[in-house]
Amino acid sequence: MTNARNMPLREDRRLIEDFIPIREISVQAAREKSIRKGHISTLHLWWARRPLVAARAAVFAALVAAPETSQKRTALSKAMIDLCKWEAGEDTLKKARRQILEAQRDRLGLPSDTPLKDVPPPKVLDMFAGGGAIPLESLRLGCETYAVDLNPVAHIIQLCTLVYPQKYGKKLADEVEKWGNWVIEQVREEIGDLYPPIKVGEVAGKQSEQLSLLVSGKPKQLKLANELTSVAYLWTRTVKCPNPACGAQVPLVRQTWLCKKKDKYVALKTIPNHETKRVEFDVVESKTERGLGFDPAAGSSRGNSTCRHCGATLDVKYIKKEGVAGRINQQPMALVCTTTGEKGKTYLAGKQFDSYIPNESQLQERLSKLCEETKLTIPAEPLPEYGTLGFRVQPYGLLKWADLFTSRQLLALMTFAKWVRLAHQKMEQKGYEEELGKAITTYLGLMLNRVADRASTLCTYDPNPTASGVNHTFVRQALPMLWDFAEGCPTGITSGSASNSLPWILNVIKQEANCGEPAICKRGSSMALPIESESLDAVITDPPYFDSVPYADLSDFFYIWLKRSIGHLYPEHLSGQLTPKKNEAIMEPIRHDRDKKKAAKAYEDMMHQAFCEGSRVLKAEGMMVVVYAHKTTAGWSTLIDSLRRAGFTITEAWPLDTEMGTRLRATNSAALASSIFLVARKRKDGPVGDYATDVKPELSQIVRERVTTLMAEGVSGADLVIACIGAGLRAYTQYERVELPNGDELDANSFLSEVQKEVVEAVLTSVMQCDRRGVSLVDKPTQYYIMGRYEYGELAVEFDEANTLAKGVGVELDGVGGLTDSKLALVKKVKSTIQLNDYSDRGAFEGLGIQRTEGRQTFNVTPQGIGAAPTLIDVLHRLLWLADHKPSEIPMLLSLAQPDATQLRLVAQALAGRALTPEPGQETTTAQRTKEQAAIDTLLASWKRLVEDNLFTQSR
Repeated sequence: MTNARNMPLREDRRLIEDFIPIREISVQAAREKSIRKGHISTLHLWWARRPLVAARAAVFAALVAAPETSQKRTALSKAMIDLCKWEAGEDTLKKARRQILEAQRDRLGLPSDTPLKDVPPPKVLDMFAGGGAIPLESLRLGCETYAVDLNPVAHIIQLCTLVYPQKYGKKLADEVEKWGNWVIEQVREEIGDLYPPIKVGEVAGKQSEQLSLLVSGKPKQLKLANELTSVAYLWTRTVKCPNPACGAQVPLVRQTWLCKKKDKYVALKTIPNHETKRVEFDVVESKTERGLGFDPAAGSSRGNSTCRHCGATLDVKYIKKEGVAGRINQQPMALVCTTTGEKGKTYLAGKQFDSYIPNESQLQERLSKLCEETKLTIPAEPLPEYGTLGFRVQPYGLLKWADLFTSRQLLALMTFAKWVRLAHQKMEQKGYEEELGKAITTYLGLMLNRVADRASTLCTYDPNPTASGVNHTFVRQALPMLWDFAEGCPTGITSGSASNSLPWILNVIKQEANCGEPAICKRGSSMALPIESESLDAVITDPPYFDSVPYADLSDFFYIWLKRSIGHLYPEHLSGQLTPKKNEAIMEPIRHDRDKKKAAKAYEDMMHQAFCEGSRVLKAEGMMVVVYAHKTTAGWSTLIDSLRRAGFTITEAWPLDTEMGTRLRATNSAALASSIFLVARKRKDGPVGDYATDVKPELSQIVRERVTTLMAEGVSGADLVIACIGAGLRAYTQYERVELPNGDELDANSFLSEVQKEVVEAVLTSVMQCDRRGVSLVDKPTQYYIMGRYEYGELAVEFDEANTLAKGVGVELDGVGGLTDSKLALVKKVKSTIQLNDYSDRGAFEGLGIQRTEGRQTFNVTPQGIGAAPTLIDVLHRLLWLADHKPSEIPMLLSLAQPDATQLRLVAQALAGRALTPEPGQETTTAQRTKEQAAIDTLLASWKRLVEDNLFTQSR
């Protein structure tokens, strides 16, 4: 018996194995990135956290039964679309919980009249819980939820997301607000003098003529009574000029923009002072960028800089040498302020407020006194070894975590840590229940971490008016070196301050206070789960992938502050020097004597063991859903093989684009689905699979059916290709071992190549509207061009991804004779990306599309070999160009090329077809069609006159 997908029905088939509305969920997941209030991403940073609506879709679809009819499928699809929205109301969530319990009742074999309140909820585990998105949505859907993570920072975040709000409710938010404000007031009283208000009268005497230019918005003269409040102190690192005859201090500033908006351009102009041997900065404003008279972006580049006094070049090697010797200093450039009673910002040059910068020796003295008083130490824990993924600061002499902060920043953060600890002591004195006091104080520790994220020397200043000013330390999942940085005011009220951070935390507590029962959060290794065997209904997880994110090393930034603020409350988690790394699943060569093969093997072994544990704790009919952060289809092999060897069969794969909705068109690069949901079941022991007789026939059937079904549902392009490849894995992973006819084992990487070939052929038969034989008659480069346009349109794509497609088609992308070779290359390669060249890029070359012979000596500019027939795409591109520019030469081209008219028209129609329009799934309009498609439309409209009649004439 089979269902609509021609798959054998299981007794317990789930919705996620049948259909999910991936396009609608992708839209909501991308939209969620712009939602802030109450979202868990605003509680505390965690890297690569999946959108909540995507996690909700995975949990719901994994626990609800697949529909028996198309009508029920339509209804369930609509229910999922309503459910997977940030604004989904309580009624929608109640309905989803009811559907999950009804399915659970059937699975448990309970009588149909059993009240749902008596049905044990499904047990769901996220074994790599990270920032808590998946377990939070499991809680929201009424499941008994388990969250496991090795990382102590992640574990603390999970407690504050999955346990404390659900346990204490709104009362917790009230208490955190009360004590958070208490801490802020105590810190402000102790170190408020470090960020003093600036009297306009005091700076007016220094440079009063500038004050009317410094206010963003309409120029106005500041009154002497005005008081300026600091928002961001802008600094540049400096080194001594290597020219012995000069010796000036050279600012390494990369750019000096302060404001960039229409009719308001403000930047710092560098002026060398030959007496002091230092560079001074002046604020310059203009209504146009050109009116500034200089380029604010003309600073250091890739670590190299130029002395403003003598013109000497400072290369990055010299700067590194100075850094190691401890001779990189810092100089104030500007101060960004707000003005009491005024809108906009005021900008002061460094020399105008230097007297407001605290004395370094006084800062050190106060820091030593605080450490002595509290018995805390500044974070002297070592940074990871240079070469660790994402870390680039060590060669410049930054070797300890404390090196990432100025003395003022260290004093501020240490003061916050002091008062967080004192707040807990005060709660104890007031008789707070122990666990409640611990929970409240934990959120105060997170508040300190939020402040720290915008209080390091790796924070930049964003001059755009819509930005918050001081950026996060972790704009990316890395810690690169910065030459100019912004220092905020943590005791103030602007972005990055504690006062600004506290409301974000409170919103999350309130949002999640009523989302279900507390989760069961365990800190431990996924390779040794503290859970009973065969006890769980589903494992839904987003594992660390290979070398993507160095979670443990990055999280040490926050660990050092948690240890100082709340470490006494969690000695079992926060007593180590840094986060544990030995059992972290990551491909990190540094931990294996810089041996990449050993590091890869270690990662594969850890993932395999983790999936074995997942298999152990799952019930026989349990469901495994693995969220795979997509890079390239070629990169799947490690994950797939780990799952297969752990005893899982991959039954489905769904691509979700969880990034911003404008990303694809805005960046000029192809943005493939950013997440793949791999669906797997525990495999029953069976015979060895023979590739030729068992696997390949089933693979072909799965892929052909999937292409047809998904195209009918409006899925196309890269999403369709990825989904088909994922679904094709079922034919392979259902066997513990797959053998080739010669008895050798077929490895996962080789099988992926086979799947890609099947997908290419299936897609081409659909796009070109012909059978397999018709596809085979079209040359391989033309096939690649059609598939490339189908998957990527006109956008650039990473070389590895494009090369995987090339292998599936059977062509060489790079190297001599490859598609990127020669002046008439079909594909343009720029660094690590490739992009297809269209007819306007190639068509003007006279030799294009003409068969090469010994008698023609201009073939060095053509891609065909001597005597080889020209490719159809070459003929088409030349034909399109001639139709635009020299239609009278078309007969000569066709006479020399002699293409098969039927095949040529098939290619033209495929490239003009709806499946290849820029916006798949939308109605095709003239505005949406590319330049090449518009040219093909014109050609097809005159096909008989321009092509067939000319070919017929020539043949006579």
